[in-house]
Amino acid sequence: MKRTSRDIRTANRYAVLRHLIAKSPASRGELAEATGLSQATVATLVGELTALGLLVEVGFEESAGGRPRSLVAVDAAGGALVGVDVAETYVHAELFDLALGVVARAEEELRPGESAPEDVVGRIAAAVGAVVAAARRPPRVLGVGVTMPGQVDRERGVAVRAANWGWRDVPLTALLGERLPYPVHLDNPLRAATVAELWFGAARGRDDAVVINLGTGVGAGLALGGTLHRGVTNSAGEWGHTTLVLDGRPCRCGDTGCVEAYVGAPAIMRTLRELAPDSPLLTDEDQTATIGALGRAAAGGDPVALRVVRETARHLGAAVADLVNLLNPEVIVLSSWVAAALGAPLLTEVREAVERHALGSPFAATEIVLSPIPTDPVSLGAATFALEGVLSSPGLTGTTLTPHTT
Repeated sequence: MKRTSRDIRTANRYAVLRHLIAKSPASRGELAEATGLSQATVATLVGELTALGLLVEVGFEESAGGRPRSLVAVDAAGGALVGVDVAETYVHAELFDLALGVVARAEEELRPGESAPEDVVGRIAAAVGAVVAAARRPPRVLGVGVTMPGQVDRERGVAVRAANWGWRDVPLTALLGERLPYPVHLDNPLRAATVAELWFGAARGRDDAVVINLGTGVGAGLALGGTLHRGVTNSAGEWGHTTLVLDGRPCRCGDTGCVEAYVGAPAIMRTLRELAPDSPLLTDEDQTATIGALGRAAAGGDPVALRVVRETARHLGAAVADLVNLLNPEVIVLSSWVAAALGAPLLTEVREAVERHALGSPFAATEIVLSPIPTDPVSLGAATFALEGVLSSPGLTGTTLTPHTT
């Protein structure tokens, strides 16, 4: 795709802000070195971002000789971003300052039967409203990033296909625009979690990384050659719907034997029922309660819980080994709420299973870790998409930003 001058300007602004969010303050010379841009270009960009209220001058760098270099930093209080993680059972929203520090959190439950677009839009709007209201003073909200499971057309703001809800071509951004007074930017949670790990997590400083999302659904976000890999239709990473077992368990996508049918939260609950139908760890159809109880029991050495974790890791490890052999990444990150709940017992078993199935050389070069990000990685990544949207706005001239407050 041919890049316009506006695309290049947006990418440059984004690069400068990304570096400053990771490491503030910095001189213009340090920014030029870190981004590969010329000092003249960096000086222009810093001037624009300062005029927009996104950056602030914070003094001078000590110098052994010569002219002291002025330092700039992100003006954390200069605005706010909202990141929204929409999953099949919940809507989780977080309010961030411009340095991407968490200001407030809010969550709305999505109950069975509440998956119609109007229901989900209502829950998103309620979560965003709650998180903005939780701020100590009305924030200058610059944008809202929303992630939706399934196939997403980020340019048109359309949820193209969410198989588990039966959605087809839902104009989600337009529907949210009727309920929210902020610009909305739509994307997929796999991409969001990957960006969060690239900026703040285990993939920081790595060129080739895979971020595995383990939740109700399963997928793999990809960063290849230092760049987020989206694929032709923004659908890259649907690894959860690759075939793991021929003629295996039915998957919610309509196929059989998919990775998700063995390692997603409903699949783990099925494994628990098969191994111990009367287990007290089972809580009806409550995924969060069951997986949480399973994780605590496994950490405490419960034999049934450990059998379930081991069986889950056996399948997950085989599927992860395919990623190791195919992509030869530097790091694979196990992310999202199921990975966090099952924690170290799952990680240990997965590493052993991957070693059994992967080729020796790529396995030796791949680190497999749990996500170290203390907040919701998807909400954090969604906030970066909102930031990107702010910087690419046609109305962003370098002198004004329209504030949004409630």
